[in-house]
Amino acid sequence: MTAATASIWQRTRFFLGLCKLRVVALIVFTAIVGMALAVPGMIPLDALVWGTLGIGMAAASAAAINHLLDERADRIMVRTRNRPLPTNQLNRRQALVFALVLAALSMLILSLLVNPLTAVLTFASLIGYAVVYTAWLKRATPQNIVIGGAAGAAPPVLGWVAVTGEVHAHALILFLIVFVWTPPHFWALAIHRRHDYAAADVPMLPVTHGVAFTRWQILFYTIILVLVTLLPWLTGMSGLAYLAGAMILNLGFLGYAVAIMRSDNEQLTMHMFNYSVVYLMALFAFLLVDHYLFKTSAQGLLLQ
Repeated sequence: MTAATASIWQRTRFFLGLCKLRVVALIVFTAIVGMALAVPGMIPLDALVWGTLGIGMAAASAAAINHLLDERADRIMVRTRNRPLPTNQLNRRQALVFALVLAALSMLILSLLVNPLTAVLTFASLIGYAVVYTAWLKRATPQNIVIGGAAGAAPPVLGWVAVTGEVHAHALILFLIVFVWTPPHFWALAIHRRHDYAAADVPMLPVTHGVAFTRWQILFYTIILVLVTLLPWLTGMSGLAYLAGAMILNLGFLGYAVAIMRSDNEQLTMHMFNYSVVYLMALFAFLLVDHYLFKTSAQGLLLQ
């Protein structure tokens, strides 16, 4: 590898570091599941390719803008101080141009090659995360992650709309699952990193209301999550295969929520945070498996 090639590769790594690729991967996965559930057979190839690319690029753009707006806090927090901007691997102008180019390309792809409604909803989601959440809510209220979670819950709806061109009630169920999952997911991390957030003057719930109150809120939202994850089965969107998988996953999530109430072991909150990521991926995987391998004959208890 020549010095020039190594330099290009290193610079590429810095730009990819702005994209939060693991988060984007989860976003794209839930969007693809939304696409799959929207149709009885295989996802139309054009919607799959262009929809996935457009939604993924928009998510990466939002992540890059988040890096820009959070640069000061990132320099303070241990978890984020090695990001490309705090370490001066990239400057703010490079990050801004990169984010804007990604956003423009994603909008062109979605509006010209998918459908206008997907482009509009994706743009709203991008603004919701990058501007409303990061620039305002994050420092305005300890309920930041609850309200701002709406932007992060949009990808399954975006995927559904990319295929059908309309917002269906079942797509909103997927939105609701991710929306309710978000607070316990982030608060588990926030408990572990509360001193970081306090130093950076970010009013996360454990900073403003204490760890004990946050643990109760995690348990409260986890119980709601368990109930919400019943909706795909209750409405006939998914069958017993999904229900069985969801219940197993919910036992784990609920077990962690109870465990952190009964123990002061700080590592438990990180275990719960890591489990919550696996939980969401597995839950949507069960939706996918149920959709394709166990064609549901259920009519849904709520629809009978």
